[in-house]
Amino acid sequence: MAVVSILLSALVIAISGQTGGRSAVAIDNDDIGGVVTGPRGPEAGVWVIAETRTLPTRFIRSVVTDDQGRYLVPDLPKADYDIWVRGYGLVDSPKVKATPGQTVNLKALAAPDKKAAASYYPAQYWYALMQMPPKSDFPAPVKAGMASRRLSAARASGSGTSSTPTAAPAVIRWAARRRERYPRASRAAPRIHVRRGISGSSRDKLAEA
Repeated sequence: MAVVSILLSALVIAISGQTGGRSAVAIDNDDIGGVVTGPRGPEAGVWVIAETRTLPTRFIRSVVTDDQGRYLVPDLPKADYDIWVRGYGLVDSPKVKATPGQTVNLKALAAPDKKAAASYYPAQYWYALMQMPPKSDFPAPVKAGMASRRLSAARASGSGTSSTPTAAPAVIRWAARRRERYPRASRAAPRIHVRRGISGSSRDKLAEA
């Protein structure tokens, strides 16, 4: 009897090694489940995608396999689904037709090269690789506008007026620039006002006034 027990134990261990210690996936009538395997055995952490276009709107549901490569897509509406595998370092496996209540075992396909694998990576993967430059690479924020900086430069050179505030309103900044462009000496010159609708002789008299 002892020899028989030893033989039975060895047989159980051998069978467990061949199946990888995987237990069957329990599914309901509205589930699709199974095991995903690859060249090296069970594929853990890969996506299994179920998609159908037979419903009024396109329906997609995806799950991730566990450490033993098992997956379960639960609570699916009654329809015909395409099931396939996607993951890092893989290319999409051929789509398999399935309906809720079926057990579907899938084969994962390794990508032939890094370029082929990268074409399936999600956007968040590339976003995670971004390294933002340090704060020291950016100049200090400019609080004053361009006009205010020009006024500050003019004030420093002596051509501006010290009474004009840096953050002056637009009208004051415009007046300050006008004073810089037209000094007070030029404003003492006679001004000529030309009105529409008057004769040439009248304009001459106004010019002489």
